[in-house]
Amino acid sequence: MMTLLAGTNRPGSNTRRVVAELETIYAALGVPVTVIDLAKLPLDVFLPSAYAEKPAGFAPFSDAILRASGLHVVTPEYNGGMPGVLKYFIDLLKFPESFERRPVCFTGVAAGMWGALRPVEQLQAIFGYRNAYLFPERVFIARAFEQFNESGRLKDEELLGRLRAQATGFVDFVERLGKGKLRP
Repeated sequence: MMTLLAGTNRPGSNTRRVVAELETIYAALGVPVTVIDLAKLPLDVFLPSAYAEKPAGFAPFSDAILRASGLHVVTPEYNGGMPGVLKYFIDLLKFPESFERRPVCFTGVAAGMWGALRPVEQLQAIFGYRNAYLFPERVFIARAFEQFNESGRLKDEELLGRLRAQATGFVDFVERLGKGKLRP
């Protein structure tokens, strides 16, 4: 099972739009996908007590990570870094099993010209520390507010081609690592 992580809880985010594009791409590859949308985190996970004892509503989010053959993280850039909610989510997950030897792929989304290079590199450092297998082909979506049509779909075929190539390569990476056969 491939898991897509929408790395923000901002309503109507461009990050979630990119996740929707990736859902379509993985479906075309015949790969089943689970989406973790941080906008759907239960409010009680933000209580200080959640560090010591995870609320029951957090279990589906944690379980989706633990079941993932591969994790594709889509992150926006907020103030030169990843969203705080994404780092907090990572911090709440079980250590070390959540990311230990789990293949992880990154796509960045930003309003600026670098397409979230900084948060992707920050995440690579964190996931590397957690002994994840980092897929080296990253996609950076710059000037995100210009990239979508009126229907909320990416309009640049070249960019869609890069996302398709990334997803295809990541599926191959996951399968080569022996983390499960994702395609029929």
